[in-house]
Amino acid sequence: MPDAVVFDMDGLMLDSERAITDCMARAAAEAGHALPPSLWLSLVGTGEDACRQILSQRLGGEAAEAMLAQADTLYEAVVEAGMPHRPGIVALLDWLEGRGMPRAVATSTRRPLALRKLQRAGLLDRFHAVCTSSDVARPKPAPDVYLLAAARLEVEPARCLVLEDSPAGVRAALAAGMLPVQVPDMVEPDAALRALGHRIVASLAQAQQLLEAAAAPQRA
Repeated sequence: MPDAVVFDMDGLMLDSERAITDCMARAAAEAGHALPPSLWLSLVGTGEDACRQILSQRLGGEAAEAMLAQADTLYEAVVEAGMPHRPGIVALLDWLEGRGMPRAVATSTRRPLALRKLQRAGLLDRFHAVCTSSDVARPKPAPDVYLLAAARLEVEPARCLVLEDSPAGVRAALAAGMLPVQVPDMVEPDAALRALGHRIVASLAQAQQLLEAAAAPQRA
């Protein structure tokens, strides 16, 4: 049983990855850029700077900046409407809260937007700490944001369980010395990721079942 649980945000708690990629694809199409769907999937879980760099390599810096600005405008309307939850997140948070388990968010999203998304989704007050890409030097797959979350919870990284959907997030958690459980959303883990040996489950409900099983010996 871990001493704390650290959550990714986009694609794990909020059904936002589809919205993000849809807005970028729409902005690219409006600007006349023919980009393959595989490109958008490759950006899932990456930080804002890495996304900008990849698109700049494909489109050129000026075109990429214009496209991203339009995507931000489209996405802003989605955020204001409130992101839907991923199935099982409220039940899992209720269970952890009932056990008094420390909880944090570790996200690649910039701090102002991350706080607004969590607030609009009614989840901000469910966490003891929110750590974002604005708070660290390096985004995922570097371990920085997860190490910060452990520090703010005052829990050793090795005693933290991480819930993640993306490959970059899983690698970040492993680099931090934490135990990741992956709940894939848009990107299924490939052979290289599966070779890392972490647990992969189909849903947050299954992740909760793992925690409940780990807690059972303690109750006994």
